[in-house]
Order: sequence, then C-alpha cells, then structure tokens
Amino acid sequence: MQTIRIKTASTPGSQRARPGPGRDLSPLLAGAATAVGGIGALLALTGSDSPLRGPLALFFLLAAPATAIAAALRGLDPFGRVLASVAGAVVLDMLVAQGMLAVHRWSVSGGLLVVTAFSSLVLLLVLVRRQRGRTARRQGS
Repeated sequence: MQTIRIKTASTPGSQRARPGPGRDLSPLLAGAATAVGGIGALLALTGSDSPLRGPLALFFLLAAPATAIAAALRGLDPFGRVLASVAGAVVLDMLVAQGMLAVHRWSVSGGLLVVTAFSSLVLLLVLVRRQRGRTARRQGS
C-alpha cells in the first residue's frame, strides 16, 4: 500500500511558520526515550532488583523494534506508520517469547538480546538502503 501525496501550489500566505529555536521537541523526546529504553535494558540485563526494571524493560521491548519498523516504513502516513510499527513490535516480542518457550530456552536476557539484535539489524538495513539511494542519485546526476 502506498500513500499518494498531492502537492498544492505554494503561495506566500499559505506557508506555515517554522518553529524557532527551542520549540522543536522531537530530538529531545527521542533522546529521552533512548535513555529510558537503554536504562531499562541495562537494568534487566544486570538483574537489578529496582522497581523500575519491569516498566523500563517493557518500554525498551516495545520502543526498540517499533522505532526500527517505523524507520523502514517511511512512505506511510504518520498514523498508519505508528500503528503498524507498534503492532510489529508486539508481534516481534511475542514471536521471540514463543520461540524461546518452544525450544525450552526462556530467559529475560536472551529475549532482550534477540529483540535488540533484530532492531539493530533492521535499522542498519534501512541506513544501508538510504545510503545506496543517495549514491545512486549522485551517480545519475
């Protein structure tokens, strides 16, 4: 499924004002989410007895694959992209848990490592694909 984008004629009055410095919170929120997820993974991998271990590890298990899948689905509209990436993250977590239970090798650290490896691999493939697209465009010019 592909989203069709229609570009309208740009008039000086129809342009939106760009946010000024300090108003765009996206990088700040992304950094905070990365820190929270990393702390959750670290607490779960070290076996800490902290009460934050469960919620932060769960956040990591949902956010890491969702971010990787969302990066791969760049062409979708934002709502569809969020919905598909969160659903994909839940499916991945369930498949990892089911696979580990089926082979009788269940462990929290093993599940975290498998989800981390999958998310890293998907992000790496997206970056390689984007880099190849840029190289091909430069060579064609």
